[in-house]
Amino acid sequence: MAKPMTKTQLVAALAEKMEADKKTAGAALDSLVDIITSEVAGGGAVTLPGVGKFYCRERPERMVRNPATGEQFKKEADKQVKVTVAKALKDSVNA
Repeated sequence: MAKPMTKTQLVAALAEKMEADKKTAGAALDSLVDIITSEVAGGGAVTLPGVGKFYCRERPERMVRNPATGEQFKKEADKQVKVTVAKALKDSVNA
């Protein structure tokens, strides 16, 4: 498996695609991440066409087991961030 792209590499690639400087590309990336984070944290969803959908799902209170000791305990309700990958991205990876 290849190493994941770092933020620095992503900003450089984005700057090249935008034909802009790295500072502008970095600000655009940070703004996009802030928008997605605030929307999903507020219970909404964000769809990036061709990439996927980011959304929050609530999980109910449930009983879980510690595998080391076998002890069961109640885990409080929580929220989980989910990402559904777009069909276009799946198809481009498998082509």
